[in-house]
Amino acid sequence: MNYQQQEYRKKILYGRSNNDLLLLMAICLIVFVGLAFVKALWYFNNTDNKVLAKALFNTNVLGLFALPADAGQLMNKPWTILTSMFIHENNDVWKVFPNMFWLWSFGYILQDLTGGKKVIPVFIYGALGGSLAFILAYNVIPSLHTLRSDATLGGASCGVMAVAVVTTFIASNYRLFPMIGGGIPLWAITALYLITSFATISVSDTGTLITLAAAGFTGILFFFSFRRGYDWSEWMNNFFDWVNNLFNPDKPKKGEQLKDELFYRSSSEPYTKTPKLTQERVDTVLDKISQQGYKSLTDEEKEILKRASKEDI
Repeated sequence: MNYQQQEYRKKILYGRSNNDLLLLMAICLIVFVGLAFVKALWYFNNTDNKVLAKALFNTNVLGLFALPADAGQLMNKPWTILTSMFIHENNDVWKVFPNMFWLWSFGYILQDLTGGKKVIPVFIYGALGGSLAFILAYNVIPSLHTLRSDATLGGASCGVMAVAVVTTFIASNYRLFPMIGGGIPLWAITALYLITSFATISVSDTGTLITLAAAGFTGILFFFSFRRGYDWSEWMNNFFDWVNNLFNPDKPKKGEQLKDELFYRSSSEPYTKTPKLTQERVDTVLDKISQQGYKSLTDEEKEILKRASKEDI
């Protein structure tokens, strides 16, 4: 690996501008820490009954951000479609950090191969696909229909699932740790991720199984659409750029070319043109002087004469 490739990979980790992967992880962790602080306050106010404190926290705090399965509750809290993908059930550290580990593992590869504009859209699409399947499952499947009033969805698992699936399909031949027997194929890491993800879910928890499967299927749809030339992330990135430019005082003004803003307002030329000096060109200039006079010479031709006199041509 040459120096430029090494520097490029370092920028992905630390110094890269617009690092969507780090931004996404930061949002999830900031939300987790903020809710953990609120959770601690609930426990502090109910030191005698921790079970009650946990129940009150889940109802009064997490309940404001978790996605309800009941359509009536969802109409009263429509923002939960977005907020639910950044919180975790019971705000449990054992649910947050595994998700962040897998998000980093797959998101790093995806960002390395496709640039920094795919991770967040894929994550959001996966979360939305899982949320849609969650609502449909609890309103269509008879065994889940009776439980919909108390069922809620929260967590980054669906988004991470979509990122893992898209990364695996795009980089099917990607290998990690190449110094170990030629490297570990990415599909093996994905298999480990799927096993650990579904192994922690009870077989009877049909709603969660359907939700994760739908998120993975959404990732597959994203990949095949992207391979056919339809980039689902384009409109989302354009929207993010538009929102970002609302607070950017240095953005180009409407109707003004960026080149006009940056380059064509300079009082000096960006470079100095130096004509090539040959005996043939010098003779041509001398002939012009003899026929039309010195005043007929251009600045370039005068420069040729000056250089010729210095270089004794």
